[in-house]
Amino acid sequence: MTSPFRTAEGGRIDRGTILEFTFDGQPHTGHPGDTLASALLASGRHQVATSVKLGRPRGIAAAWAEDPGGLVQIEEPFPEPMLLATTVELHDGLVAHGLPGQGRLAEISDSARYDAVHHHVDVLVVGAGPAGLTAALTAARSGARVALVDEQSEAGGSLLGSTDRLDDAPALEWVAAAVAELAGHPEVLYLQRTTAFGSYDDGFVLALERRTDHLGTAAPKHVSRQRVWRLRARSIVVATGAHERPVVFADNDRPGTMLAGAARTFLHRYGVLPGREAVVFTTNDSAYDAALDLHRAGVRVGAVVDARPGGSPRREECERAGIRVLSGAVVTGTQGVERVTHALVAPFADGEVGAGSAIACDLLLVSGGWNPAVHLFSQARGRLRYDEALGAFLPAEELDRLSVTGAAAGVLDLAGCLADGQRVARAALAALAVAPPGEDRLPTAPEPVVPAAPLVLWRVPDTSGADGNTSFVDLQRDATVADIARAVGAGLRSIEHIKRYTTIGTAHDQGKTSGVLASGITAELLGIPVQATGTTTFRPPYTPVAFAALAGRDRGRLFDPERVTSLHDWHMAAGAVFEDVGQWKRPRFYPRPGEDMETAVLRECAAARTGVGILDGSTLGKIDVQGPDAAVLLDRLYTNMMSSLKVGSVRYGVMCGVDGMVIDDGTVLRLAEDRFLLLTTTGGAAKVLDWMEEWAQTEWPDLRVHCTSVTEQWNTFPVVGPRSRDVIGAVFPQVDVANEAFPFMAWRDTTLDGVPVRLARISFSGELAFEVYVNPWYGVAVWERLLDAGRPYGITPYGTETMHVLRAEKGYPIIGQDTDGTVTPHDLGMAWAVSKKKPDFVGKRSFARAANQDPLRKQLVGLLPVDRRTVLPEGSQIVELHPDGQLPPPPVPMLGHVTSSYRSAELARPFALALVKGGRSRIGDTVHVPVNGTLVPAEVTGSVLVDPEGARRDG
Repeated sequence: MTSPFRTAEGGRIDRGTILEFTFDGQPHTGHPGDTLASALLASGRHQVATSVKLGRPRGIAAAWAEDPGGLVQIEEPFPEPMLLATTVELHDGLVAHGLPGQGRLAEISDSARYDAVHHHVDVLVVGAGPAGLTAALTAARSGARVALVDEQSEAGGSLLGSTDRLDDAPALEWVAAAVAELAGHPEVLYLQRTTAFGSYDDGFVLALERRTDHLGTAAPKHVSRQRVWRLRARSIVVATGAHERPVVFADNDRPGTMLAGAARTFLHRYGVLPGREAVVFTTNDSAYDAALDLHRAGVRVGAVVDARPGGSPRREECERAGIRVLSGAVVTGTQGVERVTHALVAPFADGEVGAGSAIACDLLLVSGGWNPAVHLFSQARGRLRYDEALGAFLPAEELDRLSVTGAAAGVLDLAGCLADGQRVARAALAALAVAPPGEDRLPTAPEPVVPAAPLVLWRVPDTSGADGNTSFVDLQRDATVADIARAVGAGLRSIEHIKRYTTIGTAHDQGKTSGVLASGITAELLGIPVQATGTTTFRPPYTPVAFAALAGRDRGRLFDPERVTSLHDWHMAAGAVFEDVGQWKRPRFYPRPGEDMETAVLRECAAARTGVGILDGSTLGKIDVQGPDAAVLLDRLYTNMMSSLKVGSVRYGVMCGVDGMVIDDGTVLRLAEDRFLLLTTTGGAAKVLDWMEEWAQTEWPDLRVHCTSVTEQWNTFPVVGPRSRDVIGAVFPQVDVANEAFPFMAWRDTTLDGVPVRLARISFSGELAFEVYVNPWYGVAVWERLLDAGRPYGITPYGTETMHVLRAEKGYPIIGQDTDGTVTPHDLGMAWAVSKKKPDFVGKRSFARAANQDPLRKQLVGLLPVDRRTVLPEGSQIVELHPDGQLPPPPVPMLGHVTSSYRSAELARPFALALVKGGRSRIGDTVHVPVNGTLVPAEVTGSVLVDPEGARRDG
């Protein structure tokens, strides 16, 4: 497709290279240096989207991130929604389409790389326009460490869209020389395509560098697509420029309506004529440059409509060029369907609009003044003041480590920006006790024509009869003057409340063109000063940042680190199916050919109950507690006594929160008088260590005790079943494994070929069992020795699913599965684990509360489905029928819920554990569980369903 609106020459694009792209299914061409917006304008296309609520056509209204209308969805090279055509750099093969206010997330994973870098500097300069470049040069010449970040693809800022001259040469020549000089300073970090999006305490700034977005499919795979820079600066210089402000009038959203400064940028930077026939509507002198530049480029400028009664000193310049200037006039509306065809112009005096006429045009340029981009200053908690002359908010104070310069500080002429950038940089260096450079000449800028005072005009009264319903304040949100009027009429006065009522400033542009307008219009409607309304809060990010960039490399397997035991490769080779337990990958079961999970688990359970099984339990939390007061700390944290535990023995313990509810359980080995090894649940290991440290450091700092995680320092292999003693005896013949010599809940240290090994008689299955502890370096070797010794007895590796079945058959709870934060030890049938001798422990006083004495508290019990075949879904609610056997009407009262449910090889039927109101008093009763629309009757039993006498524990 041709580009009929491309100028014959000029611009900063590479005209010798053709880029092909597709938009809305149509092929287009452009050049390196184009944005998607400039390439579309070159082809004559203004409308790129439709609005989110009303479906009205939306076009390109600005040249960068302040554009409120040009939302697109990128499809190739990777689907990405809600981008601005004005900020998407063109590349070959780009495929995109316009959006109706919202996009679609990618349905495929993003293969690009993202990363983050920390960098520390003396001076950080944000913005590479005239003020920013001068500030960076001044700081660099002093020898300070400097970072200069700029969001554009090349330096220059506003100079990229102008014909300004410095030292009687094109200003961009000075820009090129400045960039070259900065590159020669070894202590300078210079980043283009980098947006500082957040300013925080202590000189901390976050910036996003778009490293390869502009390369498309040609981007190197080994280079991160985007990088978050975490910049820490002793001093920050904000030189972020200003955003041109529109004026609100009826039907001001039609494509072809554009900010005047944006038209200059498209012309001078991209070599694009935004239209053929233009009308310029302004309240200040800056738009005259757009009118004259477009006229020289061949655009017919029908009129400059200046709302100021006295006009501008530049009126004569325009009239000499044949451009009509209408002073004391305003644009009251537009005509056209998909694009502007006429601007409606009328006299304007004392806030009243006279009779108007239509001027034909396909481009309507608007300039209502300039809003300094004070976002980073405000994010750093800087206060703003309203400047009556500019009609804008400026910094009201100097911050300790942050200064604002150039147009961001309200300095809107080139010479003033250069001088202010140098001044601010020198002040920053002085505050850092860094000697400023001796020779620091500023380039000479032409003397500007003394401008006429701007007119602060927020809106033109609606004469269309639409009562402000088509006078758009926020184009992205379809929010109008009428919406603000309704908010004020509803009694709202705070601009923050009005923002949320109208949604103005909540879209992708975050109110860059609409925020101050909303403040001004609100002030008018309320009859109060604009300073009294203030602005809405400027919050990070300044421009949208992809979640992928914020995540960086911390995604997928690195987002939540995957932890594996030293036997992971063995498990993989054995065909294990894994499950995530906390951060650990644990084998869930080991299927043989043709087995599903249920069949495999039944086989593994039978082996552990009748022969011998082996489990990789290395993920259990292990905490080494040492110090003279170690026993004191444990007595205060566990519900039962640990200080009376003998060296060489093991004790089961329960921990409660301050509310008396169980938070973890496990076993404790006493290794010495002043040393214990705590075993916790896999998922609770970090939480328990944190809990212990909190109490030791903040409540009992006098205790002489230290707690250290040793979870990864020990592999743990439970060897379980009636033949487990044979296996352990064969591998460790020097250890007497008889009950008399090695009783239940005892531990012994030994060696295997010189390697230290610890054995413990602990059972989480109710069967005879030994736990083997060894350094992970030797874990695989010890595991294989145990397997070799167990083969005559049919030793069977089993996974977590079988472990859960075995422990549930014995009524052993899993904290977090069989508890829900409202369960006490008594509810679990563990009153025996709550010491009556200790004067106090965490949670003890809560047991005396009336609610904890309620006989109808939920208690852990067993459930046996009467039909002997239904596996009750975990989480299922338990109900009680009326005596007549009918379900009570809604809301149906619930007795409790199923916490664990399995099929049992030992019981030859399904069973479950459940929390049931007054559960122990209901043993023998029948309750009902709704399953897939059917009420399944289940008998309430005690929680121990296998070997309630405990005869198997000793073999």
